[in-house]
Amino acid sequence: MTAGEFMPAYARIGAHEIAERVAALREIMRSCRLCPRNCAVDRLAGGLGVCRVGTEAVVSSYGPHFGEEAPLVGRRGSGTIFLTFCNLKCIFCQNYDISHLGQGRPASPQRLAQMMLELQRIGCHNINWVTPTHQSPMLVEATRIALADGLRVPIVYNCGGYESVEALRLLDGIVDIYMPDAKYGDNDAGRRLSDVPDYWDRCREALAEMHRQVGDLVTDENGTACRGLLVRHLVLPEGLAGTKVVMQYLGSLSRNTYVNVMAQYHPQHRAREVPEIARPITMTEFRSAVQTALDAGLHRLDERRRLR
Repeated sequence: MTAGEFMPAYARIGAHEIAERVAALREIMRSCRLCPRNCAVDRLAGGLGVCRVGTEAVVSSYGPHFGEEAPLVGRRGSGTIFLTFCNLKCIFCQNYDISHLGQGRPASPQRLAQMMLELQRIGCHNINWVTPTHQSPMLVEATRIALADGLRVPIVYNCGGYESVEALRLLDGIVDIYMPDAKYGDNDAGRRLSDVPDYWDRCREALAEMHRQVGDLVTDENGTACRGLLVRHLVLPEGLAGTKVVMQYLGSLSRNTYVNVMAQYHPQHRAREVPEIARPITMTEFRSAVQTALDAGLHRLDERRRLR
């Protein structure tokens, strides 16, 4: 695909359909099940679930980001909007001041749309929603507003991988690039480290739905991502991330799945409370994880896979 041929998914379905998706997503908030926690609080009436966000988006920061995966960064950066709070409670979170402590300010859909258009104007290759799961109705409404004012770059849904298929289906035709984490290959690790009982069960379902919607990652003539699935997997000490199970599953989806095997784990937040993850990973552990991905038939590994 050439850059000139690209049209984002949300521009193809149009403003009327996007407005209907917003209404459906907001209805889910009435007894909230935007994520698999199914808190069932009425966020439209002021109720707050585990994510602690009501009806207004909360943004920590936004701007071009050059530390993302190579196909997202290109030459001019990924236009990231860092959203506050999270539906996971990872004890090793490296952005816990945002995701746990709530560093950020409220932003209306109109303000979110302005951010998106500003990022496009300065040349960012995409709009990268970071931790959007619990704020998706507001973000989709902002996309409808920005579309009318000329937004035409891909939307990236950059999430923790603990997603509701019901909510994801309402994003079909709006999101161009899904970039989920695949944090753990078993439910027990998710329970211990992220306070959810069924992480791997829900993550598998979400990955399959994302791949159904957008397929394998497609890039333009410059290698910049236009559409598709890109999966992140953070290697943890002592094999706690379940890398073999994760990579085998990704290979079963498609051997062309683009994967970032991530090496940057180091203990943050409350990680030292769990002895197994109270240290950085070793070079041996990282190399083993990369080899595991290759053994699963995966060959599209992000080029920024060096141990820091």
